[in-house]
Amino acid sequence: MADKDIIITIENLCFEYAGDGDPIPALTEVSLEIERGSFTSVIGRNGSGKSTLAKNINALLLPTAGRVVVGGYDTSLEEFVWDIRQMAGMVFQNPDNQLVSAVVEDDVAFGPENLGLPREEIKKRIRDALESVDMYDQRKMAPHLLSGGQKQRIAIAGVAAMKPDIVIFDEPTAMLDPEGRGEVIDIAKKLNAEGITVLLITHFMDETIDGDRIVIVDGGRVRMDGPPREIFRRAEEIRRLGLRLPFPVELARGLGARGLTVPADTDILDSEKLAAAILRAAAGQGEPRSRGEERGDGEHAGGTKGDGSFVPEGAGQMNRPLLSCVVAEHLTHTFNKGLAYETNAVADVSFEIAEGEFVCIIGHTGSGKSTLVQHLNGLLKPTSGKITVGGVDVTAKNASVIEMRKKIGMVFQYPEYQLFDETVYKDIAFGPKNLGLTDEEADVRVKEAMALVDVDFSEYAQRSPFELSGGQKRKVAIAGVVAMRPEVLILDEPTAGLDPRSHEDVLEMVRSIREKTGCTIILVSHNMEDVARLADRVFVMSEGRIVKTGSPADIYADEGFLTGIGLGLPPARTFANRLSERGLALPLNILTMDMLADSIVNCAGTVS
Repeated sequence: MADKDIIITIENLCFEYAGDGDPIPALTEVSLEIERGSFTSVIGRNGSGKSTLAKNINALLLPTAGRVVVGGYDTSLEEFVWDIRQMAGMVFQNPDNQLVSAVVEDDVAFGPENLGLPREEIKKRIRDALESVDMYDQRKMAPHLLSGGQKQRIAIAGVAAMKPDIVIFDEPTAMLDPEGRGEVIDIAKKLNAEGITVLLITHFMDETIDGDRIVIVDGGRVRMDGPPREIFRRAEEIRRLGLRLPFPVELARGLGARGLTVPADTDILDSEKLAAAILRAAAGQGEPRSRGEERGDGEHAGGTKGDGSFVPEGAGQMNRPLLSCVVAEHLTHTFNKGLAYETNAVADVSFEIAEGEFVCIIGHTGSGKSTLVQHLNGLLKPTSGKITVGGVDVTAKNASVIEMRKKIGMVFQYPEYQLFDETVYKDIAFGPKNLGLTDEEADVRVKEAMALVDVDFSEYAQRSPFELSGGQKRKVAIAGVVAMRPEVLILDEPTAGLDPRSHEDVLEMVRSIREKTGCTIILVSHNMEDVARLADRVFVMSEGRIVKTGSPADIYADEGFLTGIGLGLPPARTFANRLSERGLALPLNILTMDMLADSIVNCAGTVS
């Protein structure tokens, strides 16, 4: 057997970050070898050490102990840093942190120009790189006018133009809609097929299925390492590490827990083979169960009405009158008005949201979701139209900012960036004190908000918010908004970039806030399953307009419509459609994995 061609060697790597006191260990005794031309996925919870590992490979960080060798170059030797950076390109989570120029083609040219290449070679590389990510037609545009997915493709093109041997993707899809995520992963696979070594850092397990290898990191150590099909057989270990299994693995396990076993030799990572195995198992199961029978150990969020329509968890629990809380009338916002790149980010939008309602806003990246919600608390003023909240016109020129903040709380993408004070207590108390509350009144608000987001007051109040985990930081940032006791709480992608366990913690926190306060919630999300589990009503945005509204079941009934505007269905609904097309008589309202597993078992014996 020929010797392996190893391009990355990591030997007993340790790395510590400097702290106010003792150093903070991030990696401990990590040893890996990465083969040239391979596709390796690195997975782990927030704070597990994944990104630190990537930055040590790229020589953005240098080992505290041990060593990293990339293409024969030791990263700790300063004379090799330039060679390593040429060899190992890095694509970061937020493309805005990587784009440097005012024109797309200039941004892609930045790397080749720094290599001192001839002008004709630079032009060729720009064209090749932009064509490889299907962005050549946008080469003259300003990056800030592009959607998040387009920006990420430009960032990838900038790395590809350097012609690296290795491309490291550090959670490149965390901020993207389903279509954008798929596009980025397809580009990563394309680069790998061309012989480039790919390292993909991700929280999305389904992105790792087609790779060669998965490395799971926890607590700064490698806990699991192997091919995807071997790794995902160790389901309980993965769950103990706070990670989520890929959808087909979860489904197979859920069916087994309900008494419908998929044969052990089935390749459950292959959707076609899994569907065929489920149909065979269901056909041999005999009479279908009644819907009232016990579902096993899995319960889906929400339930069904007598007519079979889906009821999201928490919907209707407050028994509130349907009073209009938020009303938008012909809202329009135009960027760069009168210029060549004039854009209607929000175009003649009108809607009403009832008091206590939970509304989710979905749409492809760049559809206008964030621009729309930033009007609700006065961060943006409309070009035309108006918004009233509780009968108060918040878009009026003389609108009181303090009164506005009392009514509407806004939690941005990556809300931990809103943290600034020296202790958790002071950070949460900042808003209430700015409302003019006394210290005693603010103290009540802080304790109340920390309880609502499930952050223990005695343990965390006097700690620095910057010492907390990613999930804890997000909860504290949300507590700072909740402490203002807003009538309307707006959350813009509150789970973006979180690992599966932290993701679920934040969703549970949002449910708790709704149930205990009765406030109106507006959630912007790309996660189709979260929307299915939470929303009373869904607004679908495309090109600055609300193009459809309805319950999650109504919205997800039209797969062609959603895919046509760059969105998708929840995985459970997509798989249910696949089974229905093959003869399993499943209901039309399936939105979550647990609903799907229940329905498959209930319909066993009905395969036509």
